[in-house]
Amino acid sequence: MTGIYDDPWAYELACSFRDVPAEVDVLLGWCAEHRPAGRPGTVLELAAGPAEHAREFARRGLAATALDLNPQMCAYAAREAARAEVEVEVVQDDMTRFDLGRRFDLIVTMLDSTSHLMTLDAFVAHLRRAAAHLSPGGLYIVEMSHPRDRLGDEPTVSTGWTVERGGVHASVRWGEPGDRLDPVTQIADDHVTVTITGDGDVVAPGNGDARVLRDVVPYRFWTATELDAAIRLASGLEVVAQYGDFGAGADTVALTDPEAWRMITILRGA
Repeated sequence: MTGIYDDPWAYELACSFRDVPAEVDVLLGWCAEHRPAGRPGTVLELAAGPAEHAREFARRGLAATALDLNPQMCAYAAREAARAEVEVEVVQDDMTRFDLGRRFDLIVTMLDSTSHLMTLDAFVAHLRRAAAHLSPGGLYIVEMSHPRDRLGDEPTVSTGWTVERGGVHASVRWGEPGDRLDPVTQIADDHVTVTITGDGDVVAPGNGDARVLRDVVPYRFWTATELDAAIRLASGLEVVAQYGDFGAGADTVALTDPEAWRMITILRGA
């Protein structure tokens, strides 16, 4: 069994259905709307994994830093930034305890990485660290799963999908029907299976043309009211907007919209 987070290339492939440049367009648009100073000059991506968003910010001229706890992810993020010829500072650290000694105009946490915060104490500690690293008027944008996915009868996000990139195909199952959310801890052990096929030299050098990764990923579900409570307990941050998708202008999706599939919260230093 190989952990999905210990194989950054496979993880990035599995998540490649995301349109990172388009999402960064919207993130910068929200900065223009909600940040008094407008466009940020510095950005910190927390729980960054492969640091795709940090790399995209760097391509656009921002001074980008990516932080992650996993050493394999950090090494991969640094290699990919170098390969893309963009400058990204990569830091291995814990999102609840980091202290970088400087502040940022924008901080982001993407792909529901706050689900790795298993307790309210951990979430509050994380928010306090983020607040301490925001420059005056800076924004912290947090992307989380929509509560409908765990509380509703009809989830907005499928647990299975396929992606293809560069002649390599991946079939992803992130969660199985038997993966139940514990009603007390609000933690589920999500069973993950990624089956990768295609170019043997890329997929599994020396082992044919297929690779299967299996993992069990603990997932902590956070409700909207728990998020609000964590923000209040942390202090130092205020909610300036919430959205249900990466849309802006006429394409803005409210958190309460039936089409909302994410819970995206924009926080500003109080």
